[in-house]
Amino acid sequence: MAMPKKHEGEEEEVQNFGKRLKCSKYEEVQYQQDDDEEEEMKAEMVSMYPMTPTSFVVSDALEPDCPIIYVNKVFETFTGYGAHEVLGRNCRFLQYRDPHAQRRHPLVDPDVVSEIRRCLEEGVEFLGELLNFSKDGTPLVNRLRLKPILDDSGTVTHIIGIQVFAETKIDLNSVSYPVYKETSSEQDTQCSKYFLTSGQTPFTQHQEICGILQLSDEVLAHNILSRLTPRDVASVGSVCRRIRQLTKNEHVRKMVCQNAWGRDVTGTLELMTDKLGWGRLARELTTLEAVRWRKFTVGGSVEPSRCNFSACAVGNRLVLFGGEGVDMQPMDDTFVLNLDASNPEWTRVSVKSSPPGRWGHTLSCLNGSLLVVFGGCGRQGLLNDVFVLDLDAKQPTWKEVHGGTPPLPRSWHSACTIEGSKLVVSGGCTDGGVLLSDTCVLDLTTGNPTWREIPASWSPPCRLGHSLSVYGRSKILMFGGLANSGHLRLRSGETYTIDLEDEEPQWRQLECNAFTSIDSQSAVLPPPRLDHVAVSMPCGRIIIFGGSIAGLHSPSQLFLLDPSEEKPSWRILNVPGQPPKFAWGHSTCVVRGTRVLVLGGHTGEEWILNDLHELCLASRQDSESDL
Repeated sequence: MAMPKKHEGEEEEVQNFGKRLKCSKYEEVQYQQDDDEEEEMKAEMVSMYPMTPTSFVVSDALEPDCPIIYVNKVFETFTGYGAHEVLGRNCRFLQYRDPHAQRRHPLVDPDVVSEIRRCLEEGVEFLGELLNFSKDGTPLVNRLRLKPILDDSGTVTHIIGIQVFAETKIDLNSVSYPVYKETSSEQDTQCSKYFLTSGQTPFTQHQEICGILQLSDEVLAHNILSRLTPRDVASVGSVCRRIRQLTKNEHVRKMVCQNAWGRDVTGTLELMTDKLGWGRLARELTTLEAVRWRKFTVGGSVEPSRCNFSACAVGNRLVLFGGEGVDMQPMDDTFVLNLDASNPEWTRVSVKSSPPGRWGHTLSCLNGSLLVVFGGCGRQGLLNDVFVLDLDAKQPTWKEVHGGTPPLPRSWHSACTIEGSKLVVSGGCTDGGVLLSDTCVLDLTTGNPTWREIPASWSPPCRLGHSLSVYGRSKILMFGGLANSGHLRLRSGETYTIDLEDEEPQWRQLECNAFTSIDSQSAVLPPPRLDHVAVSMPCGRIIIFGGSIAGLHSPSQLFLLDPSEEKPSWRILNVPGQPPKFAWGHSTCVVRGTRVLVLGGHTGEEWILNDLHELCLASRQDSESDL
């Protein structure tokens, strides 16, 4: 199958289960396939080629250039390419006689290629023949059927390529079309040759391909399925009815999510599964089909009024600390908004002692119930102290933590937590207005917490107002901010990443492309910004929006990035509902992994903390899981 650049597709695999796919992108293949259509397709292919081993290829139509996400053993045998060599590539490489060629062979019929492209663009089935080449350059006739698979909304999500290959003797110096016509006898000869070279009969060959299905349900579930990602499991569920039923098991689905996202994330999401189930929750967080904005109002008040506070979520509670009051007065009070209450309202927390008042600080959550404050600007200047509060204690008390030599005093820095208990601080601004580029870690699990600076041979340019987002357990993504650029300070749109579990952690810049979809006229990168919102999703992707942006760009426009991709691409996420007019990182909280709460701000300066905008990443209403 030689697919042009345009896309479509989904998978509906038969029992030929050979090389497992490496499903490479976001959209999860739907479990509910039309069984009648599946049987009809199989029967039709058997009638067309009754004794011919059939190659199956599945491509992801929702990703740029329709990358392959699955090939079976027959494909590998006939083409000479292993699954590891083709996953993530468009299938057009079969039109190249040499693996290193940059364009299709001149004998490949351009009319057929154009017809394939037309069918893919229109989302209709293609049936025809095309000249392909194996890895060693052998010409092959590819009797090809492309079957687009649609989701419930009618969008083509995947393409199944059903291929019957046969060697053909053609004059490679010819310049006319068509360059081949394969007879039925030659096809049967090729079929026999396939089985003879394998040393098996058609029946035993089929047994080898389907050998995985001879394993017990327990082995399949615990030793194989539970080790895959949610996307892979969705794809495997299309292989046959037995595996599909296994993938519908809630315990298996939870193991899959836990393997992909970690215990901490799945523990946070546990409450959501009571309503949606793990299967539907995984699908919605992968496809973002349920994402939407909604606005609501809460009671109580945060008095006196303030700006430049910091907020974070502890379970289903929003916590706000400090801020800049009238005449730049640093505030030291703590407020809580319990979203589990029937009528949520802001209440002031009575604490035994409070840290010095401050603004431009960070507030982070540790181990699900602890709050940690670092830095900021106080009455006497910039701070570098650390205070921890146990919100569930009978008498909540802010306690100062001393951990060796702390980082330089600073404000407008960025902070995050990894592994639930390690505070990471990066950048910011000193009292003299100097921007910083250091990265420091404070491990609060030990009896004697100690600050340590991450030694790096290279660091991103000094900056403030940037964001740090955690993905993949210990990896951190830095985006944006006001950064040094020569003698100037400019808003940044650059992206950097570091893995703190590496033996020698090093910052590196991510070269992120702009994703262009079929219905988009142009690709758009996030405009440079600072003081923005960065949301880490359970599946490892990052959402960026809001902040201070030059020009006329909408601060509520959402951008999505998967930093784990081989070639990360920014995507614009179009979300229905009523978005906030302004959104700032220090006033936005992520609740239970699926709710992003933006606190007030009608003008960007006047903070109306009773008006909240919620970005819902998954459905909240009770409904039956439809996976």
